[in-house]
Amino acid sequence: MAPDDRDRHDSAPDLRILGDRITLQPSGFVEPPKDKDEKDEALMKNVARFRSEPLRFLRDVSLYVSGTGWRAYDEVIGQPIFYNGFSEHIKTQVMSATVLQTKIAQLADLRISVEEKQGLLPPSSSGREYEIRKAKRRAELVQGLQEVAEHLTDNMICKFESKTFIRGAYYLVTQLLLRAYHQGIHVSSEEVLRLRNVAEEAEKKKQSIIFLPCHRSHVDYVAQQLLCYRLGLALPVVVAGDNLNFPLVGSFLQHAGAMYIRRSFGDDQLYTTLVQAYIDVLLQGGYNLECFIEGGRSRTGKLLPPKFGILSFVLDSLLSGRVEDAIICPVSTQYDKVIETEGYVTELLGVPKKKENLADFLSGGSNVLSLRLGRVDVRFHEPWSLRGFIDDKVSRLSKVPSAIHVDWTDTKNQVVRQKLLRTLGYKVLADINDVSVVMPTALIGTVLLTLRGRGVGRAELIRRVEWLTERVRAKGGRVAHFGNLPLSDVIERGLEVLGKDLVGVVEGLAEPTYYAVDRFQLSFYRNMTIHLFISEALVAAALYTKVKQGGGPAIQDIPYKELRDQVLFLSSLFRGEFIYSGEGLQVNLERTLAGLEADNIIMIERDEQRNITKIGLSDAERAAGRENYDFYCFLIWPFIEASWLAAVSLMGLTPPLGQKDDVWIQVSRAQDSAQFLGKTLYHQGDLSYFEAVNKETLKNSYQRFEEEGIIQVVRSKDSRIPPRLRVSPEWRPRRDEVTGNLTASGKLWDFTEKIASSRREGKNRRDGATVSTRVIRLTDELGQKLWEEAVRGVDGGKKAKGLNAPARLSAEEERVLERSQREKKKRRTLEGRAHL
Repeated sequence: MAPDDRDRHDSAPDLRILGDRITLQPSGFVEPPKDKDEKDEALMKNVARFRSEPLRFLRDVSLYVSGTGWRAYDEVIGQPIFYNGFSEHIKTQVMSATVLQTKIAQLADLRISVEEKQGLLPPSSSGREYEIRKAKRRAELVQGLQEVAEHLTDNMICKFESKTFIRGAYYLVTQLLLRAYHQGIHVSSEEVLRLRNVAEEAEKKKQSIIFLPCHRSHVDYVAQQLLCYRLGLALPVVVAGDNLNFPLVGSFLQHAGAMYIRRSFGDDQLYTTLVQAYIDVLLQGGYNLECFIEGGRSRTGKLLPPKFGILSFVLDSLLSGRVEDAIICPVSTQYDKVIETEGYVTELLGVPKKKENLADFLSGGSNVLSLRLGRVDVRFHEPWSLRGFIDDKVSRLSKVPSAIHVDWTDTKNQVVRQKLLRTLGYKVLADINDVSVVMPTALIGTVLLTLRGRGVGRAELIRRVEWLTERVRAKGGRVAHFGNLPLSDVIERGLEVLGKDLVGVVEGLAEPTYYAVDRFQLSFYRNMTIHLFISEALVAAALYTKVKQGGGPAIQDIPYKELRDQVLFLSSLFRGEFIYSGEGLQVNLERTLAGLEADNIIMIERDEQRNITKIGLSDAERAAGRENYDFYCFLIWPFIEASWLAAVSLMGLTPPLGQKDDVWIQVSRAQDSAQFLGKTLYHQGDLSYFEAVNKETLKNSYQRFEEEGIIQVVRSKDSRIPPRLRVSPEWRPRRDEVTGNLTASGKLWDFTEKIASSRREGKNRRDGATVSTRVIRLTDELGQKLWEEAVRGVDGGKKAKGLNAPARLSAEEERVLERSQREKKKRRTLEGRAHL
């Protein structure tokens, strides 16, 4: 048996959860039993339907209502929940928290001070009478703030009260979820046993387990709660946006574990402190917690950069000493098919997101019953101590020379806290990637979008999926256990789940030929694999700067320093898109080059000291039609296109001749204009990938440009005024003094060209002439419209929501801008990272 085969058979088996039954699912490829046809029989036996099996359906319902066996949810691992008075107990603890009462007192004192200055508390003839009046007014303020806090707390906290309710909720949600995901929920038996052991230790120490899952679907938190219930773990309190707190559904979720928080806190000190007090109470009591490290759902299929909101509260609880320790458990949830992908596509193409409501929820639920979406795979990373992480990181930081003078052992220092918070967020993302499972649909989607030509035959599709499976495992990734199905059957099931709306098939040919119908939506599944190959993709894109020039092999070779510089540039460009190895560029680059050389994709020339001097494609790779090299290029090209598009769109924001440079343009309008430009360029042939107009990727590019000072962004304290931007003066391209047209020169133009050097070549892009003429003309025309709208104070001829975004900054905003620019420059120095 080959080593690769041994790894497949020796890995821990899956547990497949289908209704009431948990079965052992063997790993790797196993020959199917000859006397058994495994289809969906287990599901049909475990989720009874009233129409087909009314007696069994009623029996199952009665078992949940009466709480028979494991359904009783009595002997769970964790702190007691689901008892009468639980909500009131938590509410009392939150309201009496020292941190909250101190803040209420501070706010009352602050208001008293303001009222004194404004003469609302005029002095009386008697000092004592004045003090009594002042104390009375202060008591009124404190009482008012207490009432507000109590109301906010009641709306926020989860309400674990009734076991009968949770048993019924479990049965109802299981019916819905397992009819949609008809192949069940899969978990690793090894990881489940490990998690239960950790939970038992945490229960003894009265410590919380903080589950930090990735977020691709609303099903994420449903699957997590179902697993905890079925495996006998205390349900976690789930941090949820208050947009889900709509009638009926909001109350249902709150009683099943949801805690609702605002999407934005603004400057509301009371609310911020209230959330901190609630987090303190949960962690002090050893209650489990769940929040999504990415904040919102990923519409692109890959991990989003971490959001630090709830993590900052958790970190503050420990750094302040109010909580001794908590256990971090990163979680990966993967799907054969995500229910919401069709809606994601419309959002990413610029259609405004619809607000959640009961009608859509109910109609969506009825549609779910008729879907066949494959299976859900949930993987738990090995849990680790947050206190241990903090101590280890502080110890490491204090030993490393720093460009700025900071006492890294002072955890009250905001610089230290921000460093810890950022490191914590990216460690969790890396852990999620480490345990993520690549699903069959992701393998199929990746293959279809990384092949040249219109389609692929069945035999070739199987061959490339098998190759990709081997590459995933070689990179340390996991492929979903296929049980006792041969690969051809697995692919057939994957195609069935994806459906004809995503993957089409041409029959009547020498062999069935498959092609991507909806490349934009299919890219969601391709992006589920890209994290495994991002280093190889960056190297391939850097090498492409020479390969695209054509000619003989010698002409297409690239000097090591040139390749390294381009890899450094691209990795910095995509710092907000991908999670890199923490070992540094040099180590990672050398390892990647060695791996590509071992795979016979590239050849490397070395000098007498064994230093790398030159890199090029190997003869074997050229003989194979560059299929493996092209695979890596196809993975990264859509993201390069998107960054190029975002950079090109900025050129149009250059002030017209004679126009003062103090006009600021609404960020969302600039991004919408960039997307509009991208759609035009795609249909005109100047953009290879329609995925490049992805709203989320463009937004990430703008964020990256802001971090590097290419654009400046001002955010008003008034939440009704949207953020505004301008291109930094030193980055603006010049205009012709006579015609007023943009010229293809300057810092921003050079930056755009550096991105373009790794773009996929096309018939309209043999040189920069197209970009320097037609593309610049288009972006300039769109930019001029934005300038006119900003000056007029209108949004596309219609009033903007709330207040219009002022075209010019107030004196206070100018001061804030100047201060923020200094802070960003300091932060870039502190991070010590490569810059664009």
